[in-house]
Amino acid sequence: MRVLVVDDQQIMREGLVALIELMDGIEVAGDAADGEQALRLVATERPDVVLMDLRMPVMDGAEATRRITRDHPEVAVLVLTTYDDDESITAALLAGARGYLTKDAGRAEIAAALRSAAAGQSTFAEPVSRRLVEALSRREPGPVTDPPDGLTVREVEVLRLIGRGLNNAEIAATLVIAETTVKTHINNAFAKIGVRNRTEAAGYAHRHL
Repeated sequence: MRVLVVDDQQIMREGLVALIELMDGIEVAGDAADGEQALRLVATERPDVVLMDLRMPVMDGAEATRRITRDHPEVAVLVLTTYDDDESITAALLAGARGYLTKDAGRAEIAAALRSAAAGQSTFAEPVSRRLVEALSRREPGPVTDPPDGLTVREVEVLRLIGRGLNNAEIAATLVIAETTVKTHINNAFAKIGVRNRTEAAGYAHRHL
C-alpha cells in the first residue's frame, strides 16, 4: 500500500512519514504541505490512500478531499487532524473522506485505519463516532426516492435508524417488523455498502442517506 502524507506542519509531516515507513506492507508515496501540492502528487504518484490534514493554507483538506474523490475515486482519503468539532467532521465526510482520526491516534490505530481505507472501509475515532451518531439522531431524513448501491427502501430505513443510534429491538419496534428481519436487512445492507460494523454504517448513512 502506498500512502501520501499531507500536513502543513513540517515536523508533523516528517513524523508521520517516519512512522509510516516503519509499518509493514506500507510505503510513503510522497508528502505535501497543502491541498494543491496533494492534488499534483496524487495525479503523478497514484497513492492508494491519502492521509489528509484539514486546516492548511492555499487549499484546505476538505476541498482537496473533494477534488481527489471526484477526480481519482480509486484513491481513499483518511483524515488525520487536531479537530473533532461537528463542522470539521461534516465537511470531511461530505467531501468523501473514508475515515476520520484525530492526532492523538497511536501507530496501531493509524495503520489499521490506513488498511481499512485502502480496502474500502471506514474508520472513525471514538469521539468522532459519538458526534456522528449525535448529529444523525438530530437529523430528520427525507423520503427514500432512489436508494444507492443496490439498497432496498427498507434497508435504507434500517441504516438511517442505525445512524440514529437505535439497536435492533428499537429498529424492529419503529418499523413494526420482527427483530430477525432487522438482522437480515442489516446483513444484506452491510454487504452491499461494504461496512463491517454499526459505526461504519452510521458514517455511510450520514454521507449518502
